Amino acid sequence: MPDHQTIYQQEAERYDRMVMREDVDGNILHAIREIIDPAGLDVVELGAGTGRLTTLLAPLAHSIRIFDASAAMLAVAIEKLQALGLGNWQAQTADHRVLPVADASADLAISGWSICYLVDWAEADWQGEVRKALAEMRRILRPDGTIVIIETMGTGVETPQPPEKLLAYYRLLEAEGFVFTWFRTDYRFASMAEAEELVPFFFGQEMLSACRATGEGVILPECTGMWWHANKKIHRKER
Repeated sequence: MPDHQTIYQQEAERYDRMVMREDVDGNILHAIREIIDPAGLDVVELGAGTGRLTTLLAPLAHSIRIFDASAAMLAVAIEKLQALGLGNWQAQTADHRVLPVADASADLAISGWSICYLVDWAEADWQGEVRKALAEMRRILRPDGTIVIIETMGTGVETPQPPEKLLAYYRLLEAEGFVFTWFRTDYRFASMAEAEELVPFFFGQEMLSACRATGEGVILPECTGMWWHANKKIHRKER
């Protein structure tokens, strides 16, 4: 399996080209809106990466503050925000477990495909490290706010087949009171040549066998899970 830590530090541009092919049907924002409408909210995003979620939320939010441990990944997200011409954002390198954010200052705390790495990289005490990240999300949340966590439920599959190493983490989220749903976030590449360039470097060579050609390009199926913990009424701000 490719070394994702190295990819996030050294191949941010290539990673971004890959994830921008994800969610061909636009299910991510729809799923978020089923839980909470981000319009007019103060949003904090953990593990923003190259801005996959950021660019969906920033045009809607009252404010968005994004954080990632990789300066290289964050630099790509900043370029996207600048291109959008928005003035409602801040970006800073930071660890999930120590956020430079004031208490009770966010309506929505969200993290996509990121907290899961505490399971891989914290090793023996991953439960404690995940709980630290959850505690930070709770700390920065207003009493009537919402936490949303998005993670993989399997790439190259049409129904959920989550990675074995993440099952205990997902059970921990449920034990912490999170509600779960899942949806499809298929990738669509322009050609098999593009799939061959972008899929193996992140998912491994064997994932190419799950790609299938269609009349509109090459599809790599993917399932994504969403866990959320919501409180009561949200007070929205005018842009």
